[in-house]
Amino acid sequence: MIVWINGAFGAGKSSTARELVDLIPNCTLYEPDLIGGTLAELLPQKRLAEVTDFQDLPIWRRLVVDTAAALLAEVGGALVVPMTLLRQEYRDEIFGGLASRRIPVRHVLLTTDETILRGRIAAREARADDPAGHGVGEHGRRGGDAYIEPYRAALGWLTGDALVIDNTGLTARETAVCLAEAVRTGTAGVCEIVQTPEPTAETVAAGVLLFDEQDRVLLVDPTYKPGWEFPGGVVEAGEAPARAGIREVAEEIGIELTDVPGLLVVDWEPPRPPGYGGLRLLFDGGLLPARLAGQLLLPGPELRGWRFVGEEEAGRLLPPGRYARLRWALRARERGTVLNLEDGIPVG
Repeated sequence: MIVWINGAFGAGKSSTARELVDLIPNCTLYEPDLIGGTLAELLPQKRLAEVTDFQDLPIWRRLVVDTAAALLAEVGGALVVPMTLLRQEYRDEIFGGLASRRIPVRHVLLTTDETILRGRIAAREARADDPAGHGVGEHGRRGGDAYIEPYRAALGWLTGDALVIDNTGLTARETAVCLAEAVRTGTAGVCEIVQTPEPTAETVAAGVLLFDEQDRVLLVDPTYKPGWEFPGGVVEAGEAPARAGIREVAEEIGIELTDVPGLLVVDWEPPRPPGYGGLRLLFDGGLLPARLAGQLLLPGPELRGWRFVGEEEAGRLLPPGRYARLRWALRARERGTVLNLEDGIPVG
């Protein structure tokens, strides 16, 4: 189990975590900040200069998950993780990676009076040049608003996702006692990220493109991985790919397709560690009339949202590989043909 203590910079996450490890049996403190510091030593300066926060590095998010899994395999018990996590897509990616390893997460948000937060931030930034190495480290001197505004913007989803503990008038010990009791009684924020097992070999996945009356394509926003996606999923053993697409559409959005969709593209995705790649197929599910779109349902733990988008907007929502696949699928649909792709590029 992981107890993830979230909150604004200066909310008392680390001091609470240090107290909490004494209150939960067989508990270990795990600070992902250490991974950021290590990456600052390992990565080329050119790569580091491309981001303003180490959380924007995909390798950091991957290592946070991998290190947590390795620690739990080594020491067992529970991990207490004090880490500000304000971007929902990063929460999805990290918690989804943990869920795929069958590691449950208890998500807790510490809320603190803004005046206190600003005072703590100012005090820490005043120590930024401390020769002993204290202060804000890789975050640099940014001012209170730079920390508080992203926190405010994230409160909408954070308060719906995590157990909220107002620690304004509490000591770190008192906050930890409240948190330990919430963990013991099971009231700590259980994050219902869908547990999608990580592949151990190449996979075949089937996606279905559904269109509205303006010829826009339906995309869904999964909670368990970054970026938007097409309805669909991994083809199960002994299952026909088109039938897998029909099944996934029914499971994901509650729409029962009556006709077998036609194939648009076959794309070979090369292995990119830690992924194994495999075949990615896109099918044409045809028009989804407005009356059916109104019946569209989302399973809460798996999908956060859906929308019909044009090709340009899809380019802003989809990761590059998925967008390339979509672009060629739309061309294949226009031409009435099937395209063979390798890593998003037509061949043959």
